[in-house]
Amino acid sequence: MIMKVRDMGIKIGQLHTGDKNCITDVEGVKVGHVTLDYPINDSGDAACTGVTAVLPHTGNLYREKVTAASYVLNGYGKTTGLIQVEELGLIESPIMLTNTFGVANVTQGTLQYLLEQNEEIGITTGTVNVVVGECNDSYLNSIRHFPVKPEHAIEAIHKASNNNHAEEGAIGAGKGMMCFGHKGGIGTSSRVVNDNDGEQYIVGCLVLSNFGKANELLKERYITTSNNSESTMSPTDGSIIIILATDAPLSSRQLKRVIKRCGIGLGRTGSHFSNGSGDIVIGFTTARKIQHHYDDTLEIRQQLRDDQEVMNSLFMAAAEATEEAIINSLSQAETTTGRHNHIVQKLLF
Repeated sequence: MIMKVRDMGIKIGQLHTGDKNCITDVEGVKVGHVTLDYPINDSGDAACTGVTAVLPHTGNLYREKVTAASYVLNGYGKTTGLIQVEELGLIESPIMLTNTFGVANVTQGTLQYLLEQNEEIGITTGTVNVVVGECNDSYLNSIRHFPVKPEHAIEAIHKASNNNHAEEGAIGAGKGMMCFGHKGGIGTSSRVVNDNDGEQYIVGCLVLSNFGKANELLKERYITTSNNSESTMSPTDGSIIIILATDAPLSSRQLKRVIKRCGIGLGRTGSHFSNGSGDIVIGFTTARKIQHHYDDTLEIRQQLRDDQEVMNSLFMAAAEATEEAIINSLSQAETTTGRHNHIVQKLLF
């Protein structure tokens, strides 16, 4: 049985987790995966990759946008859509994750999904901003064969659910990823935050982990038994995409302050944001939906005050949930064989 690190007695941080200890603890957030794992030809090429979709809520994401922000810890990455997120502070599409060379096809598929949902896009209103993040899975996946197709993005979106704990490890976009020289991939965690007025907020994190050398992992923080599994040297510095969701009422500016603290959680695992690493955080809050079609000139929004203690608690939650999500991505992943019989071992806890 595959267990999360908390089930092994490894407690990370001080705050309580949500009911599922998952990004889907934030009400309405949905996660879906499509995993590709098959031989491509007789020469040893193989698909060992996939797509993961994170939907901020269950409604029409284009017509009901959410407040959002992004933050680049180290910019060696090939994302789409973050320029407009920075400019407007909104997300209006599913947040998609895949491998580096799959970004174009995943963008195309997500665009097709949104156009089918919204006949006005590009006709009576503007265009749509698709957000896609990536990591390089070329050690296990024959990335030059482009196994990820637009239809896989659409399938991942349709599979998205918030009913259960999101699958973790070598699943979806995480199928071919490696972390600290061992099998990485998808990981998730959540935290509960309370303010002085008795309000309760959830912070949920989902990561696509694909970074670090084996000797960089701060094993003394997590490893409870001797680790005899072999590590693999990545051909690149690797990357991580961190998605942070919350239901706390925050402005885009405040949200950026919160998601910056995800870097603390990443650093606690042993990462130092390598030269060739794409370490990128994408955050959103579901506290308020912003209507695309809106006639009034003024709008009123509620947000937390910066000088309240709850903001410090949100900072702590972001750091803790990120750290635990990364370690869960390791504990949940199984030893995986990919192209040309490359093998990446599971990290033994």
